[in-house]
Amino acid sequence: MTPAFAYGVAGPGGNPPTCDRALLSMATSTLTPHTARSGDTPQLKRAKRKFLSYFPEGFADEHYSERDYKWQAHCQWREALGQNTYKSLLRQHSYEEIALRALRIEGRTNLIFSFEKMALRDGTRGNGAEIFATALYQFLYGRRSSGKRFEDWVAALSALPRKQTRVVTWPVVTVFGFLAQPDQHLFVKPRVTRRAVEALGMQFDYTSKPNWETYESALELANGLKRTLSDMAPQDMIDVQSFLWVQGSDELVRSAAFDAQIGPPPPPVVRE
Repeated sequence: MTPAFAYGVAGPGGNPPTCDRALLSMATSTLTPHTARSGDTPQLKRAKRKFLSYFPEGFADEHYSERDYKWQAHCQWREALGQNTYKSLLRQHSYEEIALRALRIEGRTNLIFSFEKMALRDGTRGNGAEIFATALYQFLYGRRSSGKRFEDWVAALSALPRKQTRVVTWPVVTVFGFLAQPDQHLFVKPRVTRRAVEALGMQFDYTSKPNWETYESALELANGLKRTLSDMAPQDMIDVQSFLWVQGSDELVRSAAFDAQIGPPPPPVVRE
């Protein structure tokens, strides 16, 4: 995968020295985020109204905290597991240390469920740490095709020792790429993503078993949505995933006034 943009010039440890507090809210737009463009579909117009009803200034809104903790986790990843640092740890066979760092960073977020966190902890003990550490490095920094790297990563997670809970879920498969390289990777939570895609009238070739074809479809959808939301100036997949989350999550409070503000759902798109 080719990065959508560079975060900065690499510094010590292969980590761009750009993770300061100011960058947590650096999304700004030269266009007003309150105005839908003439080419927007009814579904997209409604989705933008919904997002802006929570965050009136869009991705630059002072209450848009969805970005903060994800960006902080990304910065922690670059400090602890930037490519050069990661490679050095592999050369030292510090597999358990790599797994510990990765799980500690992810553990400070609420992206995956507690049973998935537990399954990862169980799976990365003993020999599982080497499987996890070497496969994750190749997934993030390897030179093979994107599809091959993704399929190898899924296979490695499938090979992890586990007690009861399965490790190979869409959230587990996609969370580390999302935290490490949010300019390239999307975090996929199936129910939220599918509901959001339906609300947007878009297409997503989903299957429940993680596979490259579905993930490639998710990336195409996310990159297309990022371009479509250009008037709101999303920076990366963190903003795209947050936009999708607002559309598909049950966690946000709804009211009659809210429904009146964003309007009724448009009729579904009929595809031949």
